[in-house]
Amino acid sequence: MKPETLFKLALVPLLCGGAAVASEPLPPDPARDREAILAMQGEYKVSFAFDETVLLADGYERMEPQRSGGSEVVYVVEDSPGRIVLQHLLVDPRSGHVTKHWRQDWTWEAPRRFEFTADQTWEVRDIPAEVTAGAWTQCVYEVNDAPRYCGTGRWNHRYGVATWTSDRTWRPLPRREYTKRDDYNALNVENRHTIVPGGWTHEQDNTKVVRAADGSSRTLAREVGFNDYRKTSEVDFTPAREYWEATQDYWARVRDRWDALLAQPPGLRLKTGVDGMELIIPLFEQADRVAAGERIEDAEIDAAFAEWVEPAGTGTRSAAR
Repeated sequence: MKPETLFKLALVPLLCGGAAVASEPLPPDPARDREAILAMQGEYKVSFAFDETVLLADGYERMEPQRSGGSEVVYVVEDSPGRIVLQHLLVDPRSGHVTKHWRQDWTWEAPRRFEFTADQTWEVRDIPAEVTAGAWTQCVYEVNDAPRYCGTGRWNHRYGVATWTSDRTWRPLPRREYTKRDDYNALNVENRHTIVPGGWTHEQDNTKVVRAADGSSRTLAREVGFNDYRKTSEVDFTPAREYWEATQDYWARVRDRWDALLAQPPGLRLKTGVDGMELIIPLFEQADRVAAGERIEDAEIDAAFAEWVEPAGTGTRSAAR
């Protein structure tokens, strides 16, 4: 048979829809998904790497790669059939200082989620049935449990590897960016979590965007992020455990207030600056007082929220989706 004939025969499956190389998606397996999500708990040495790749704006110059790392423990705060909450805490191995870090909530077939729609604004929106069916929605929160971003997607367990990939959604600038630059105000992101031997990874496909109040937008660059969580037994996480045991009830009360604001439309707007420190500082100070044995009354938490949080649409929109 002539080589060109063999080549044409090899093309037949592809031209007919790829039946020879493609396979049907596996049915949802929420029990197996839960195992993957819960596998992210534990004690880790973490490395963070971010590299700008494709430059999209005329005259834009590629930023230097960013590298950092830390020691982080992940605790399970809530574990029910359709919902898992994981809390991250950073520990400085030399001083033992503990920093309450980010939080990730996972909800099976969530009916709605919050979306970052404008500067310091998150609106609650329904998730289309065809998107949330068989999928988990991950929502990520700031150090003081303020919202950051959500994404919805299915876990894939093909070949014995558990990987979750989100749809593309908006998120505000991370601290590593807004402390150094102000030339863009939003990230359009696809996230991927993979459970690997000895830990797990978090990959990010980021596009840096300037969003204007009139709905227009301009892209600057694409960026890849890779966060590598490797289990460790070399770090003493006792300070984190002691801090969380002392303050977890306080932070549950704080979460209740955020949850109430994000339970239904319209959502919320922060009246703080982009770093959110006007609300982060008082809540962290209250938590420190709790850790020292003091009782914080509900009225004091409510006062901080009343000063710095309002319903979405109340303030001036500075960057529309």
